[in-house]
Amino acid sequence: MKKYNMMRPILLIAVALLTKSFVTNICMLLGMEQEPASNIGFFAMIIAAFVVYFRFSKQRRK
Repeated sequence: MKKYNMMRPILLIAVALLTKSFVTNICMLLGMEQEPASNIGFFAMIIAAFVVYFRFSKQRRK
């Protein structure tokens, strides 16, 4: 485990969870019910995690 950065996984999890809560709250403010808003938040969390992961891996290759 040479040069393992502990902040990357923590930041990845933090971005995913914050994205989920933000999107869920925005959807509920716009009048959506809790369950569909939570589902949309979950999909946004998945997309945000992929984006952050690919950005981290792209920076590591340089």
